[in-house]
Amino acid sequence: MTVTRAPADTLSVLDRPNSYIGKTVPRPNLDRLLQGRGQYVSDLELPRMAHVVFLRSPHAHAKIAAIDADAATRMPGVISIVTGRELEAVITPWVGVLSHLKGLKSAPQHAIAVDRVCWQGEAVAAIVATSRAAAEDAMEHISVDYEELEAVTDMRAALDPAASVIHAALGDNLAFERTLDAGDVDLALSGSELVEADFVFGRHTGVTLEPRAVVADWNPAEARLTIYQGTQAPHMVQNIAALHLGLREAQVRVVCKDVGGSFGIKVHIYADEMATYALSKLLRRPVKFMADRVESFNTDIHARDHRCRGRIGVRPDGTITAFEIDDLTGIGPYSMYPRTSAIEANQVVNLVGGPYATANYRARARVVFQNKNVMCQYRAVGHPIACSVTEGLVDLAAAKIGMDPVEIRRRNLIADDAYPCASPSGMKFERLSHHASLTKLLQMMDYDALRAEQAALRARNVHRGIGIASFIEVTNPSAAFYGVGGAKISSQDGVAVRLDGQGSVICQTSITEQGQGSESLTAQIVGSVLGVSMERVRVTLGDTDNTPYGGGTWASRGAGIGGEAALQAAKGLRENILNVAAAILQSTPDGLDIVNNTIVNADDGAPRIELNELARIVYFRPDTLPPGIQPELMATRHFVPRQYPFAFTNGVQASWLEVDTETGFVQLLKHWVVEDCGTIINPQLVDEQIRGGVVQGLGAALFEKCIYDERGQLTNANMADYLVPMSGEMPDIEIGHVVSPTQESELGAKGAGEAGTAGAAAAVANAVNDALRPFGATITEIPLTPQVILTALGRI
Repeated sequence: MTVTRAPADTLSVLDRPNSYIGKTVPRPNLDRLLQGRGQYVSDLELPRMAHVVFLRSPHAHAKIAAIDADAATRMPGVISIVTGRELEAVITPWVGVLSHLKGLKSAPQHAIAVDRVCWQGEAVAAIVATSRAAAEDAMEHISVDYEELEAVTDMRAALDPAASVIHAALGDNLAFERTLDAGDVDLALSGSELVEADFVFGRHTGVTLEPRAVVADWNPAEARLTIYQGTQAPHMVQNIAALHLGLREAQVRVVCKDVGGSFGIKVHIYADEMATYALSKLLRRPVKFMADRVESFNTDIHARDHRCRGRIGVRPDGTITAFEIDDLTGIGPYSMYPRTSAIEANQVVNLVGGPYATANYRARARVVFQNKNVMCQYRAVGHPIACSVTEGLVDLAAAKIGMDPVEIRRRNLIADDAYPCASPSGMKFERLSHHASLTKLLQMMDYDALRAEQAALRARNVHRGIGIASFIEVTNPSAAFYGVGGAKISSQDGVAVRLDGQGSVICQTSITEQGQGSESLTAQIVGSVLGVSMERVRVTLGDTDNTPYGGGTWASRGAGIGGEAALQAAKGLRENILNVAAAILQSTPDGLDIVNNTIVNADDGAPRIELNELARIVYFRPDTLPPGIQPELMATRHFVPRQYPFAFTNGVQASWLEVDTETGFVQLLKHWVVEDCGTIINPQLVDEQIRGGVVQGLGAALFEKCIYDERGQLTNANMADYLVPMSGEMPDIEIGHVVSPTQESELGAKGAGEAGTAGAAAAVANAVNDALRPFGATITEIPLTPQVILTALGRI
């Protein structure tokens, strides 16, 4: 691991005698989950609980002429059948726009469709019954008369003036457009070699192990709604449920226990979940909704569907003079609420060319409505598109002038001593480490030896390729991400810590856990600061009644924001403990420390009093304390970044693979990542987060695509036809680190959750093109299926 710098205050935490920061320790929740004792929404059973299933439209676009549910109403176990019109009286519609995305527009969306459906899978009625089976049986007896309308499915055709307008009140199908022009692109390109290409990205989705699920429980006696839901942002759900149900936030409690994966899929507000809240309030009883796998494919947000025209200017000496892009994406019929479906395209504009020193950059992004499932944020929002376009163009430029792909990067990546600086798109970089990361990567992969092996194998008609991709990653977002646009999504997080009566520590945090290790990193930080062993730290999260207000876990912010709040809260509690200890021991706080659950002398480490004894005195014998001492064995702190809108991280990935030019199949042989996420709290958690992200990026590169026909029908909404990467397809993934802590926090942690996904597809695409270079074939489309490869080779 290469360490470039660290704030002085951070070293005091890292160097504490029993610090857990920077060490791999077992997750606190590991035994419980391995024993099958996880508490998922699907496990929850409440008294009088009903089950809801949704009748969903088979059409991509149609008017609802009539719904006949008489026969279904008489089926055994049926409690109620509710249409959109009936539910409209309970819950208000919403519009997914943010004010800082100028010109972004969308139509009001209802919890259940009223009058018209706009994608295949949109709910037209809710069937509530005593069991899911009874509800599904009744659903078969509901008759809906549809008047099918023209479906707008192709994103380019959607902009045609003659195209059918999905929402007439909006005037056209253009949801959002952003342009940017920095420097003098025309002048820069006029004196350069010009390389251009059309990049195509397939639409795909998250495929979480646990589908979306929610139980809503309206208690009429307390006029209070409890929502049990697998979500990344409980306080966001609380705010939105209250807003649209006409309640105060204090009347809504959101409980999020174990979550079987999310990747951004469960950070949004879905119509069927909103309908479940409303049904519970309408029927005055608990209601459970669990999506099945087909529903997940048709209603979980999709992502990535982009067509991007890219251009790059390069001089014969390898200097990159300019980038230019024109990006087009289709987002479905609505902008998703509340984060909006324009963020990904906006991120593409922000991030293209980000690692490189050129000042000339022009971009346009257009976001259009279409009659397909809604698109929105998914792991590494916009990063894979921006990275693939940027790194694809850089490789094409290198090939154009006959330069090695590594060398052109060495000549153009922002220098490691050039910070702080800003990109042409206005992104502020505190400190990155592109050159140190590239140097470390080349050492890890033994680049020169691989090139020699590649040349020898080509002589034997074996075609292997090396792909390199540098990337930047947005982490630790401030209020500049959503709050500035009016969304009630907190950019701060809070942690409360207290010492209990036996000397253990209870920690309540507003960040959430979906498998990435939030519970562990919080316990490691708190235990390190307090000198308390990990087994004596209990972390509570995911409950709006029992945690401080905060944003939750998304956009790689759990460690950097929630971790800093935990650090500061633990420091506050430590100070309080030492003040009490000093009074008891007739010492001074500066003369004492806490090590291994014991108050010790700071100078010689001699034990003075154990924490459990101090807690006994404070809680049960305060009469023995000196006069004027009022112990406070609890502290709460919040943290939000203020100096920089984001804590950018960076890294570089490499792929080594083989292409069978007869079949078009790609075999992944090895993948490397060097990543700089600042202070590393738990090395194993970080590395596995990166590996998991890489696997999702490799899935996008080679396998995953939601395939729609011209009528807006999703044709592969099942695990047999929608391919996801499995262990057998994955290569060894080797991880290395450079460490450049952010100075905006004492902890110095940035995020790591999306780095793997950001650059993986770009590295694979560049490696495939490198393997196919002897054939004169260049592919700028993913997924790189055998059909795509054989077509490029002219074999089909």
